[in-house]
Amino acid sequence: MEILNYTQVNRFILVGLSSNPQYQIPLFVVFLIFYIINLVGNTLMIVIITMYNGLHSPMYYFLRNLSFIDICFASSTVPKMLIDFLSKVKSISFAGCVAQLYSFISLGGVECILLAVMSVDRYVAVCKPLHYTVIMNKRVCVLLAAICWVAGLLNSLAHTVFTFRLPFCQSNLINHFFCDIPPLLALSCADTHTNEIVVYTSGGSVIIISFMLTLLSYVFIISAILKIRTSEGRQKAFSTCVSHLAVVSLYFGTIIFTYLRPTSTYSLEQDRVIPVLYGVVTPMLNPIIYSLRNKEVHGILKTAIHRMKKTNIDK
Repeated sequence: MEILNYTQVNRFILVGLSSNPQYQIPLFVVFLIFYIINLVGNTLMIVIITMYNGLHSPMYYFLRNLSFIDICFASSTVPKMLIDFLSKVKSISFAGCVAQLYSFISLGGVECILLAVMSVDRYVAVCKPLHYTVIMNKRVCVLLAAICWVAGLLNSLAHTVFTFRLPFCQSNLINHFFCDIPPLLALSCADTHTNEIVVYTSGGSVIIISFMLTLLSYVFIISAILKIRTSEGRQKAFSTCVSHLAVVSLYFGTIIFTYLRPTSTYSLEQDRVIPVLYGVVTPMLNPIIYSLRNKEVHGILKTAIHRMKKTNIDK
């Protein structure tokens, strides 16, 4: 392990997901497929929601924001990881590490808050349908989206500033596949107690409050679903809620496990895999769970495909 004085650190070496050369190409193929699905699925949702006036409702406004965030969120780590799979030396500049940490934490925080906002939107739609258009008007939607971005960016700024003010004098070897808070704190030879407090207070507030709002909203939604008289209607509503809750639980659960547990329990060897779930898998699943299973979106896609086939036949 390379011992350095913190004033000399101008680059970091990333261990990656695996140091075994035999796994590099298979991992490259798997994550390339994940990334392509993410880009295609989320871009498709942005285009469909933007082009069709029938989808210009609050729910789809937030879904479009979610799709954009998911593209950026995965793009903050996956392209660099794909390059590293094909490289002998997996290095990143100091400035690049700062940029990667800031973008990853900020976009992750924005998504946390946005998921909570989306669940509240669904609560209003299901439990207060007569007042939905009044409560969730365009001004409120824009304001809520702005709050998501401002809160996420400020939260990330605090983590980034406190992390990179530390002296990195033990090593420049990051035991991870990207620049994240826990492995960077492990490299510092200074006291990281203040950084841990920032993680638990600033980051914890964003994660826990968002998760509790999401959970509470779905409790009220499920309570309203139980009052539906027809079993078919209850089954369809439950199917949607369960799929949403599964993705939300995967996202929040892995984030809470990564950042909000005692530092003494960190295992950087094992914890390299967990960010894959919320940083790569969840952004890929979101357009499928939230949008492509939606009847309106599904109908638009079928119509578009039918028109394309008809145009090709006519030619």
